[in-house]
Amino acid sequence: MPKEDRGGVGSRSKRTSNSRSQRKTISEEELLHRQALAMAIQQHQLSQRFNGSMSRRIGSTSSRRRDLPDSITNGRQVPASLENLETKKIVLVHGEGFGAWCWYKTISLLEEAGLHPVALDLTGSGIDHTDTNSITTLADYTKPLINYLQDLPEDDKVILVGHSCGGASISYALEHFSKKITKAVFLSATMVQDGQRPFDVFSGELESADVFLQESQFLVYSNGRDKSPTGLVLDKQQIKCLYFNQSPSKDISLAAVSMRPIPLAPIMEKLSLTPENYGSARRYFIQTLDDHMLSADIQEKLVRENPPHGVYKIKGSDHCPFFSKPQSLNKILLEIAQLS
Repeated sequence: MPKEDRGGVGSRSKRTSNSRSQRKTISEEELLHRQALAMAIQQHQLSQRFNGSMSRRIGSTSSRRRDLPDSITNGRQVPASLENLETKKIVLVHGEGFGAWCWYKTISLLEEAGLHPVALDLTGSGIDHTDTNSITTLADYTKPLINYLQDLPEDDKVILVGHSCGGASISYALEHFSKKITKAVFLSATMVQDGQRPFDVFSGELESADVFLQESQFLVYSNGRDKSPTGLVLDKQQIKCLYFNQSPSKDISLAAVSMRPIPLAPIMEKLSLTPENYGSARRYFIQTLDDHMLSADIQEKLVRENPPHGVYKIKGSDHCPFFSKPQSLNKILLEIAQLS
C-alpha cells in the first residue's frame, strides 16, 4: 500500500492522480481472478504434498474401454516409459467461457510426471482482454492456438487436449497443422464432423439453433436487437448446475470470478474438415459420466458417429474433470501420451 502523503495539497493531488491511473491498468475483476487463482494453486500444492502419494496409491476411479497400467505410483518420479515419448508437450485448450486458469490442477500433475504442459487463453478468454462480442469467426477465436503451433520448431510435435467447445478449436488446428500434432484428445468435447457446427453437438440437449437464437434470454446483442446475437452469458446458478455438479466449492468459486461471456460466432460456424488433414491424426475421446452439460448419451453418439482411435470414461465426473476428477484425468492423459 502507498504511504500517506504528508506534503502539500498539490503533492497529494498529484500522487492521487498517479495512483488512480495505476489502478486503471489492472481491473478489479482481473485482480480478484489472480488472487483467487493464486490461492487455489497454493491449496492444490499443499494437498498434493500431504495427500498426493496416498491418492496415487489408491488409484483412479475412472472406467474406460481399456485398462490403465498401474505404473503411475509416484508423481514425483518419472516412469521409464515416459522418457522416450514422441513428444512431452501437451497443449491444453479450454472450453467456452473458461481460460487457461481452469487447468491448474492438470498442469501440476502433468509436470510432476515429467511432461511439459502448456495452457493457452483463446481470444477473449482468461486474461486476454479482447471483447468477446468482437469475435466473428472460429479462426479469430482459435488464433492463440494457431500462433503457438506456427511458432513451433519444424520438428516439434504436440498433443492437443480440448475441453467442451475447445474440441472445435483443436479440430480446426488439426485441419491446418496436422503434421505438428501427434494426438488430439477430446475431453467431453465437440468432436464435430465435416460441415457440422459445435452448437449442433449440444442441440440434442437444448433445441434447434433457430429456436435457441430466437428465444434464449441469455444472448448478448452488442450490435442491437435487430442484428445477430454476439455472445452468450449464463448466470452463476446455471453454470454450477451444468458444469460443476461434482466439483469442489473452491473451484466453483474460482470459476465464478474467472469465467467470461461466450462468443457465439465460433460455436455457430460450420467446420471444413478433410480426411487428408483432420482425418490423419489419432483422436481420443474422454467421456464424463455424470455430465449435466453434455450427457453420456450425447457423448456416446459423438463417438459412434465419428469414431476415434480410443475411448475412455471417468465415473463420477461432471463436465469439468480437471476440477472434479483431476487424478483420473491425469492418469488417462499419461496413458495416451505413452501410446504409439
